[in-house]
Amino acid sequence: MLLNPSSLAFVEALYESFLEDPSSVSDAWRRYFEHNGRNGLGGAYRRPTFAPRSLFNPAPSVAAAPARGEASDAALQQRVGRLVRNYRVRGHIMAQLDPLGMPKAERPPELDPAYYGLEGDLERKVAPDTIPGTGELSVREVIERLQNTYCRSIGAQFMHIDDLAVRKWLQRRMETTENRLELSREEQIRILTKLTDAVIFEEFIQKKYVGVKSFSLEGGESLIPLLDLAIEKAGAQGIKEIVFGMAHRGRLNVLANIMGKSPKQIFREFDDRDAESYRGRGDVKYHLGYSSDWETAEKGSVHLSLCFNPSHLEFVNPVAMGRLRAKQDRVGDRAREQGLTILIHGDAAFIGEGVVQESLNLSELPGYRVGGTLHVIVNNQIGFTTGPSDARSSVYASDVAKMLQVPIFHVNGEDPEAVAQVVNLALDFRREFKRDVVIDLYCYRKYGHNEGDEPAFTQPLLYSAIRKRKGVREGYMERLLKLGKITQEDADKIADARRDLLERELSAARAEDFKPSYQAFEGLWANYRGGCDAEVPEVDTGFPEARLGELLRAQNRFPEGFTPHPKLKRMLDGRLQMASGERPLDWAAGELLAYASLVTSGTPVRLTGQDSLRGTFSHRHAALFDVKTGQPYLPLQHLAPDQAPLEIYNSPLSEAGVLGFEYGYSLDYPDGLVIWEAQFGDFANAAQVIIDQFIASGEEKWRRLSGLVMLLPHGFEGQGPEHSSARLERFLQLCASDNMQVVYPTTPAQIFHLLRRQVLRPWRKPLVVMSPKSLLRHPKAVSPLSDLAEGAFQRVIGDPEVDPAEVRRVLLCSGKVFYDLAAQREAAGRQDVAIIRLEQLYPLSEEVLERALAPFDRAASVRWVQEEPANMGAWSYLRVRFGDTLLGRPFSGLSRPAAASPATGSGGAHKLEQQELLNAAFAD
Repeated sequence: MLLNPSSLAFVEALYESFLEDPSSVSDAWRRYFEHNGRNGLGGAYRRPTFAPRSLFNPAPSVAAAPARGEASDAALQQRVGRLVRNYRVRGHIMAQLDPLGMPKAERPPELDPAYYGLEGDLERKVAPDTIPGTGELSVREVIERLQNTYCRSIGAQFMHIDDLAVRKWLQRRMETTENRLELSREEQIRILTKLTDAVIFEEFIQKKYVGVKSFSLEGGESLIPLLDLAIEKAGAQGIKEIVFGMAHRGRLNVLANIMGKSPKQIFREFDDRDAESYRGRGDVKYHLGYSSDWETAEKGSVHLSLCFNPSHLEFVNPVAMGRLRAKQDRVGDRAREQGLTILIHGDAAFIGEGVVQESLNLSELPGYRVGGTLHVIVNNQIGFTTGPSDARSSVYASDVAKMLQVPIFHVNGEDPEAVAQVVNLALDFRREFKRDVVIDLYCYRKYGHNEGDEPAFTQPLLYSAIRKRKGVREGYMERLLKLGKITQEDADKIADARRDLLERELSAARAEDFKPSYQAFEGLWANYRGGCDAEVPEVDTGFPEARLGELLRAQNRFPEGFTPHPKLKRMLDGRLQMASGERPLDWAAGELLAYASLVTSGTPVRLTGQDSLRGTFSHRHAALFDVKTGQPYLPLQHLAPDQAPLEIYNSPLSEAGVLGFEYGYSLDYPDGLVIWEAQFGDFANAAQVIIDQFIASGEEKWRRLSGLVMLLPHGFEGQGPEHSSARLERFLQLCASDNMQVVYPTTPAQIFHLLRRQVLRPWRKPLVVMSPKSLLRHPKAVSPLSDLAEGAFQRVIGDPEVDPAEVRRVLLCSGKVFYDLAAQREAAGRQDVAIIRLEQLYPLSEEVLERALAPFDRAASVRWVQEEPANMGAWSYLRVRFGDTLLGRPFSGLSRPAAASPATGSGGAHKLEQQELLNAAFAD
């Protein structure tokens, strides 16, 4: 027999009451739950061997009024307890959230006193602890308090949180105050002033720049007092840094009224009078970021940073989180108490974009925790032209956040004092539990997607209701006038002062002597630069050989009693032999020595990615795990007492979220080595938005530099289409103006010098590394320790193995295929063919390439050889760059045929193709 829906709802509510307090349910139900546990719930569960008969009766008979007397008092308490719990669970459904007053769902029956047979008991008293922090109340008073708490302008979702202590903390905070915050007159005037600032700014823009896109905040102006209150509250809690991430809607208003960006600078950007200085660079005004210092009412200071953001909306979320994590790490804030991330979302984007889920999932992970993020959803109840019924399968836009153990507060944006309450509650929750918290700010969008759009084409009823609405400022002002907290003259003075300021700023923006101001590289970035690669000198990246040996031996030192996996003994013994010079270094040793040499010299290192501790290909083993206890040990963290921090984290199965986080981290840690490693290079395309919109273009669009390193395993070894290509061609296509570096190193010494060069040079550009798979253990892909002690990264590696006078053909290549070509040459005995490795594909130095080619006769042809199909890899890039002649020499290319898929899925077919490629390279 299955449970019917009405009985199921009742049993679920009763079970939750039992979990909170076993004495709150009858003896029969207590025995039932103790016997069956959660298996007694749910329509899919069969009837258990023991159950009270009432389980299978309809709800009214369950709730039938009991007899009078002591037993009836207990029964009354039990029925009221169920009602209270259901208000906590479902009261948000009846909350008055929509400022447009659109039709809403009917009241759930479990919020009706009649559902529990309480109609005749409304004046009876119940236990003092029915509502926390109150005395004895009548049933009617209990219901009134519940409705005030959960069904007015705030709807709270928190009963999905498993932790009873957290739920009780929230219940106490909300129910004792009926979810209202008592504000002083000064606080009310401040809210009105910030609303006025928001409203007047939007009105001014619409009047002075008719029809120009600004992505107005009109309809959602309560965001400005919300942020004002949040900053003040955070400052009082000891927060020193706040990093904001938001999309374009309302961004100009936030820049002017929260970030403190001069309105005249914004107006100048509207006028677009400096076109010549923006040729090929810059971004639209509603994508720009800003930073400033905010002085709180208590005379404290909070540094504000608004991240630059493209139109790809939610992808800024992990970037902002990464920036804050870097700021916290820089000052040693391991408790995550001095910084706050505030992410401002749109309703359609929050529920619709997968990167939101990826970012939420980072919130409690050790490598990405920032102490809790404040999420604010500016709920316009529409996305472009799409309404909620077509945009989500859930009730709320915020429902994705229920994956976390955090509260979600829905609030009517036209009740500014309710907004003040949820801000206060949200930030107290965050401080108490160091978790994320969500505010779903219900408002509307006065215009279409932009100011030139006609929204009534697709949403006639919604926009009919919007046009009838008066603004939130007007409504709040009327309330304060009625309360006698302000006079009309006071309100007019606030508005007039703001209009006068904006008029003066507009005049200044249009003055002939106006000089645009930019936030130049300063503070952390004062000693770093972007610009052209050729203008920045190379640096010595060598490291004392004796010290390198010591650092490599230190990889084999473990705490007393530590037992590494026995299968790792051969690897560990090999590292000792490498340290003593008995055998050359493999790739893992060269890479680990780069990290070790940096941290012992004071440079922090952070590496994250899927399986990065061990390495996808079981090469790195930066952490070893005790086979008896399972505890990890990272030798790189125990090299010297005064070494810089080194962090290596296995990331969640995420590309966009994690890469965005590391990019953000690199923005605030220019003096550290920050690395993201893909499990396979192919998987980087799942983070293409971060690559295209941030990494490749950030300097040109926003004057923002990053030294982020991307390790992308690449190479054709017969592992199939998704485990061969890191899409080298896509990165090269994005290259221009020395915006980033694309390299394909082939030796341990090369990766050692490359990683050290990345931080020792003052030049900060993203570094994209086609890193190896099979070369990790290739017997020829090794380096002596002396190659790390001396020299530097070689952009081009010439061929010392042949006599230049005999060479009639030069094979130019990059990466793994070099070793295949070298083996083919040796087998064929072809000493008339030279093989040159192009290790740095961009920026490509023709001078360095010319030096590598110089020993050979200029009549010798140069043939580019690549594993990738003709429409992939570097060939198209080189063909465009050089045409049919390479520095005066005949130039052609050799590759697999053009293909839609990077590689075959057959290992046998791969071998046939590879051998054909090698044969063709040496064919006359």
